[in-house]
Amino acid sequence: RGRRILLYFINGREMPRSSRIRRYLQEVASSPRAEQISFIIPILIVIAEIILMIHAIDIGEPYVIILTSFLLTVSILELALILLEIHRDQQRINFEKILTVELDDFIIKNKLKNVKTIVQNFVNLHPEYEKHRNEVYRLACQIMEIHKKERWEEKLTKELKKIIETEKEASVREILEIFIRKHPKYKNYKSEVYHRICQIKGVPEEEIDD
Repeated sequence: RGRRILLYFINGREMPRSSRIRRYLQEVASSPRAEQISFIIPILIVIAEIILMIHAIDIGEPYVIILTSFLLTVSILELALILLEIHRDQQRINFEKILTVELDDFIIKNKLKNVKTIVQNFVNLHPEYEKHRNEVYRLACQIMEIHKKERWEEKLTKELKKIIETEKEASVREILEIFIRKHPKYKNYKSEVYHRICQIKGVPEEEIDD
């Protein structure tokens, strides 16, 4: 009978709930290492308790059977709670991924600058996120900050290329000094400027004093 059950699963004719089990296991596999460890340890404990249960049944020790049954039940409940927590974390992560993509596309398409306006217009367009305004607001702030940084880096690169093209024989440090003199607003961002110069020129970086 055990062999028939094994073949039943191998041939893909498992019960409907097995697809849910596979999904949970996939979530565990894609979860952070700490969560995987927290899931594996209770499994080992459950296996050990099952072995103890079988041994207790073989030797006919009712007290050991009762105690082991209680411990096994607690361990299974603990395992179920850990699995549920991992499942909730994965749902939250997937939700944020989808929301971030939709929100980023919305911001780029509508070219809005005010976060409150972005949130209101986005929720009006996607009423399914009405109950998640806080998440929409938080992610909108993060996306706007990323866009701001990207614009800053794009402008920096454009300004650096102009100087690099006119100062072709200058070293990276010389270009850095020339650039800071010409654009003093970047004085507090020497490391970022130096890093970008090295990237543009395709040379290795060295430590510099800010």
